[in-house]
Amino acid sequence: MGQTCIVCPQSWIDRLFKLMTDHHPGEERDSGLSVQAARPKLRRPPQYKVLLLNDDYTPMEFVVLVLETFFGMNREKATQIMLHIHTRGVGVCGVFTKDIAETKVAQVNDYARSHQHPLMCTMEEA
Repeated sequence: MGQTCIVCPQSWIDRLFKLMTDHHPGEERDSGLSVQAARPKLRRPPQYKVLLLNDDYTPMEFVVLVLETFFGMNREKATQIMLHIHTRGVGVCGVFTKDIAETKVAQVNDYARSHQHPLMCTMEEA
């Protein structure tokens, strides 16, 4: 078998040599352009107020216990909120994301029912 010889202009050979020596496999080539990844715009999740409604039957001490147990309030803060609920008919226990607010509402209502109290806990968008 004979060898084939191709005659090329020197400029082609120089260009081919440059392409072969400039590029290394697995290495990215710098095109001179920079690309900055777009940052997603983050929004805070919607917030919901958890409310306790006053009634004429639930003992004040039970409301204080609920505020301490389910909302992490100390006795003084729980008593202030309980008095606010008693005098105004409704009071905010806390502001949470939707899932947490729904969980707290269900826990408080279940707890009140299990102790035979009509205390109502609800939520609304803040």
